[in-house]
Amino acid sequence: MGEGAMGNADAPPRGADYERALPAADAAPVVFEDERRSPIARLQRFLHTYPITVPLIVLGMSVLIFSLLVGKRFYQPYNLSLILQQVTIIGIIGIAQTLVILTAGIDLSVGAIMVLTSTIMGGVAVHAGVPAELALPLGLCLGILCGSINGLLVTAARLPPFIVTLGTWSVFGALNLWYSGSQTIRAQEVADAAPLLQLTGTAISVFGARITAGTVLMLVLAGVVSYILSHTAFGRHVYATGDDPEAARLSGIGTRRVLLAVYALAGLVAAIGSWALIGRVGAISPTSGGGANLDSITATVIGGTSLFGGRGSIAGTLVGALIVGVFRNGLALGGLDALWQEFTVGILIIAAVGVDQWIRRVAQ
Repeated sequence: MGEGAMGNADAPPRGADYERALPAADAAPVVFEDERRSPIARLQRFLHTYPITVPLIVLGMSVLIFSLLVGKRFYQPYNLSLILQQVTIIGIIGIAQTLVILTAGIDLSVGAIMVLTSTIMGGVAVHAGVPAELALPLGLCLGILCGSINGLLVTAARLPPFIVTLGTWSVFGALNLWYSGSQTIRAQEVADAAPLLQLTGTAISVFGARITAGTVLMLVLAGVVSYILSHTAFGRHVYATGDDPEAARLSGIGTRRVLLAVYALAGLVAAIGSWALIGRVGAISPTSGGGANLDSITATVIGGTSLFGGRGSIAGTLVGALIVGVFRNGLALGGLDALWQEFTVGILIIAAVGVDQWIRRVAQ
């Protein structure tokens, strides 16, 4: 009797009791979170999902404004090709910087790696008589080695990336001056002994604009790295490591291996940038590309890559490099001093970081 009563008590309601248990037909409809968001909050969500949107808008507005202010001189094929040549080095080094910043790190040594590998490639090819076909791979391997040193110090020694790369920036820079003896290898010497090193400076005519092989190299490199980040497991691991390293580790991702591979890959990209640098300048100078470190960070941040990691793209970095190039070129054509060009770029950096902070609130 007790068991039967207990069973009836636990049984689901039936008949009229079941109908009374159902929710009323006129109950308030379910309101999803997105429907309650204000237009500003929806804009935040959209920009968080598509971080390249803001850089594209800024680039379009910049081109429009300078076209109106400067006139025909700005959008002539010669001037547009000049902008592309000027941003080639920034774009390539920006790709290396983007890889590191996606992991919530930073690499202050990419410019120093680029210059060091260029002087060593030129030195062994011109002074030591090593064929350029061997000098070029040697420089690329040196870039991987330099990047791996950064990665080992960050992962094995667990030192902050900022401090590590600040130190290696000085180390690589000192090695560059020591090896080169602070002497420039003239363009004619490079052309005579190792013309392959100047190949990236070869001009290609496209719709009346003069595009160099270095610019094509930048676009190909950007496409390859973008594919790696978007369509491979390694790319997903890079984003996961930058977004939340502890969660990535708990999900089975070897975050240390990912960081080591990222820094090594950044070193390789920087070494490829040294090849483009030789083609751009012609000569090999231990002091060339001195501002590449800061320029790469500028292009990356303006391009929408978050300094906190986990969000950004290679395409955005190229757009950021173009924004810097357009601003500097437009201000120069407008007659403004180089001092004010740097002032404007600084304002762009501050604005980009401010926008990034505003967008990140949507994920908090």
